[in-house]
Amino acid sequence: MEKLYLLAVGHYRGGDYQRSRHFLEKCLEIAPHWKQPLSLKKNVEERITKDGVIGIGIAVTAVSLIGIAAAALARRG
Repeated sequence: MEKLYLLAVGHYRGGDYQRSRHFLEKCLEIAPHWKQPLSLKKNVEERITKDGVIGIGIAVTAVSLIGIAAAALARRG
């Protein structure tokens, strides 16, 4: 159980939040009220959400820039 938690911590520190969440869920299946995995899981979920929002923002920006470039090229032609 502690090894699963340590794997979760290692993946969290390495930025692999999905894998960290996987190991935390395994920990919590065994010990659902263990405070350390519960706390880390909250942080992992926040990072996953934050990264998702940032990813969406980047995608929207890229699409907007492509649209602007296409409009500029269409005006030249």
